[in-house]
Amino acid sequence: MNYRPEGCLCRTAENQRLISSADGLREAMNKGLILEARAAVCSSSHDLIVELPCGEGIIPREEGAVGIRDGKTRDIAIISRVNKIVCFKVTEVCTDADGRVNAVLSRAKAQEEFISERMSRLSAGDIIEAKVTHLEQFGCFVDIGCGVPSLIPIDAISVSRISHPSDRFRAGQLIRAVVRSRDGERICLSHKELLGTWEENTACFQAGETVSGVVRSVEDYGIFVELAPNLAGLAELRGGVTAGESVSVYIKAIIPEKMKVKLVIVDVCEDCAPAKELHYFIDADHICEWNYAPAVSGRKIITCF
Repeated sequence: MNYRPEGCLCRTAENQRLISSADGLREAMNKGLILEARAAVCSSSHDLIVELPCGEGIIPREEGAVGIRDGKTRDIAIISRVNKIVCFKVTEVCTDADGRVNAVLSRAKAQEEFISERMSRLSAGDIIEAKVTHLEQFGCFVDIGCGVPSLIPIDAISVSRISHPSDRFRAGQLIRAVVRSRDGERICLSHKELLGTWEENTACFQAGETVSGVVRSVEDYGIFVELAPNLAGLAELRGGVTAGESVSVYIKAIIPEKMKVKLVIVDVCEDCAPAKELHYFIDADHICEWNYAPAVSGRKIITCF
């Protein structure tokens, strides 16, 4: 089974075939398949009503998410799914006199299978797919499969410091993440290790170039400008510059021994440049160790998994 974040399977031809008829739903039920469709309504009793091309499905409250039955998960986990794609397993299929389908579904069973078959096998250093669900000041919540949530703390999002996860991510975005640790059924993730080392990032730039950047902080001794999510340089002070502004910067020097990029702000842009697509430097599905610092610097900035 290919366990993916909610929303990734909905538009596939196989998913659409199976949710479009009573026979398709029964086939999925008999094979134990996980399907997806849109949740249209959450009733006053917190049952989710799911739109199906052939009729309607209901996810009873206690089947809405893992932990609802024993009170470990709050009902907001169900309410917040309205008008969003949800995954489920089919547990019952009925057809009324008009041929309209009424199906009983379970999102919790899909999540329980994901936890048992996929999440339980994850270990520190494993690289996985994730989908951004919502952003808080302290970090980014993601769906790591079948709506099961995990957290990327803000300091683990990138090397370049950001004031809020929205500086880097948007809700609904598919990203990659690395398992930092696990405690039973709780997975903690990191992200910065996938965005490249200092050397990998500086290899994309050359002294003498003028490039775009984002001001991340203004200090008494200079202005930190982000050139890439894992690379920032220090620009000379200039008046009228504030954090969050887009700027063009001249690269004076790149100094691996000191791990420094020296910049001069050329201009402040009136319009913020659109966020660049994230570039991941690691294609593997597991890493054991990551050292951000270049060898010639003598510094060690290491994550061990």
